[in-house]
Amino acid sequence: MNITHASFVTLPVADQDRALRFYRDVLGFEVTADLDMPSGRWLQVAPEGAQTVFTLSGPGMGGFTPGEARGIMLVTTDVDADCARLTDAGVAVEGPDDLPWGRMASFRDLDGNGLMLITERALESASE
Repeated sequence: MNITHASFVTLPVADQDRALRFYRDVLGFEVTADLDMPSGRWLQVAPEGAQTVFTLSGPGMGGFTPGEARGIMLVTTDVDADCARLTDAGVAVEGPDDLPWGRMASFRDLDGNGLMLITERALESASE
């Protein structure tokens, strides 16, 4: 196999403008594409410098149901600061909690898509 990375992750949303405000203004993502397509608006956002982008898929774009995405892990250098920023923006956050692989929290976007934040920790090998 010669796979190098994931190109994009689809996040089904009910209102692309509302979702854009959340991902851009609250999470700090950048718009990487905003195009009118025959089937609807192709809107993508991503953290600065990321290889994988997030497609904010609105009604008519693929038959996705808003809020059905789960388990999307976002790596951060400071999960506590990011949780505080989310809370200040009115987002309900669970955690952060210390786990063997890092400090982690979870939250949902405005459509109910499940996202997680993690500050990773190096795992010790079983033989140590």
